[in-house]
Amino acid sequence: MKSFRISLILALAAAPLVSRPASNAPREAALLDTVSVTGTGRARLQPDRFSFSVGVQTQAPTVEEAVNENNARVAAVTAALKKAGALPEEIQTSGFSIYPQQDYSQGRLPRLLGYQVSNNITVTKKQIADAGKLLQAAIAAGVNTSSGLTFSVSDPARGRDQGLRAAFDDARAKAGLLAQAAGRTLGQALAITEGTEPNVVPRPMPGVRAMAAKAEVSEVPVESGTQELTFTISVVFALR
Repeated sequence: MKSFRISLILALAAAPLVSRPASNAPREAALLDTVSVTGTGRARLQPDRFSFSVGVQTQAPTVEEAVNENNARVAAVTAALKKAGALPEEIQTSGFSIYPQQDYSQGRLPRLLGYQVSNNITVTKKQIADAGKLLQAAIAAGVNTSSGLTFSVSDPARGRDQGLRAAFDDARAKAGLLAQAAGRTLGQALAITEGTEPNVVPRPMPGVRAMAAKAEVSEVPVESGTQELTFTISVVFALR
């Protein structure tokens, strides 16, 4: 009797170990009947925001003189921008620096000539039509440096639906081609994963550089063009 009980216990303990490989086999085989691809979709949008940086550089024998002159000219530029329609929250100081101007030509210790002060202002605004007018106002008020003009899309979600649909169509076309090459047919999508954030690349416009002049400055002509947003997704399709 004791020998029979021990044999029965060993048989019951061994039963799950025998049945597990059989239950996992179909699942592992099913994973092989898929194809994974990445799709890319694009959407072209009209920019609705612009940004430009302008600055004032001044030179004087002393730091105090250079800073005071720069402050007065930057205040005039800021006032002109506000008068032309820029709101206070759309104007930002983006850089301030003081550099000594030195003469190294004599090959000895450098000789101090004076100081250069730079103050840069960045304007960001959503009304594209105001770009030329604001640049005109800044130049007329006395800016003598500029780092350029860029246009961008403030809300990338505007083109999300179009871009994601195009990305899925691209993924399905790739998967269909691979399935055909393998002698199979394409089944339903089993898993979809959205890729990275949409890639929005502003298209920079040529920088504007103008010296302050007493002559009247005309409005700067600008064209915003369009921008391309790129979306990516990864899709796993079943194969039949």
